[in-house]
Amino acid sequence: MSGMENKRIMNDYRTLTVDQHDGTAILTLNRPDVLNAIDEQMTTELRDALKTLSKDDGVRCVGLTGAGRAFSAGQDLKDVGPGISFGDSLKQRYNPVINLIARMEKPVVAIINGVAAGAGMSLALACDFRVMSSSARLIQAFVRIGLVPDSGSSYFLPRLVGRARAFELAALGDDVAADTALALGLVNMVFPDASFPVESRNVLERFANGPTRAYALIKRSLNHSGSASLEGSLDYEAYMQEIAGRTEDAKEGVKAFVERRAPLFKGK
Repeated sequence: MSGMENKRIMNDYRTLTVDQHDGTAILTLNRPDVLNAIDEQMTTELRDALKTLSKDDGVRCVGLTGAGRAFSAGQDLKDVGPGISFGDSLKQRYNPVINLIARMEKPVVAIINGVAAGAGMSLALACDFRVMSSSARLIQAFVRIGLVPDSGSSYFLPRLVGRARAFELAALGDDVAADTALALGLVNMVFPDASFPVESRNVLERFANGPTRAYALIKRSLNHSGSASLEGSLDYEAYMQEIAGRTEDAKEGVKAFVERRAPLFKGK
């Protein structure tokens, strides 16, 4: 990275902070007094921030984390009023956020610094890549209050760990320690608490220095494959590769390979 100073943007948010630095943007859930529990204000601000970052060509990788000692404890139950329609709340508040993360045309990395429970775990699972602090925990906490997985967990969990293990996690609602999460494939990397800030920053920088358009097309291909046949996937791969091959980064990648040097990707 070039060594630019951190730039905090969108300071009018009450429940989030967004720090932009050399092609990365870290979006921090900022209600540490309640373990970053998610209220209506936070989902509104998450939608706005994710839309803004998705359109910012200067941002080539987005990180999602929590302030203080938690990633997110999930839905703020104090924000749930009598007679609430859980279905409407999900459709109007959570589902748009999950879709924005899953379809953003750049990598989104969950930086799981502490407990991620319920919808907090769902947010992490929706991201493309997950790094976890060694003392953090994942919890499918819905069943503990008589509810079912939501905010994408019923989609992502079985695709990550298989149906049997997904049922176990969702139905028992037990804490999942970092080493177990790594072994199950729920997260990609686990780092010691002491080095976690530096190591997670390194992951973001690696993505920010990579071929951004290729990452976007990889996401499209993987999303498409979930409901496609082999023939459909082969056709879609050819379509995506045609697009990728026309990018400046692909041309640079081939040239660098021939010249036996590291490529310098610009995200174009």
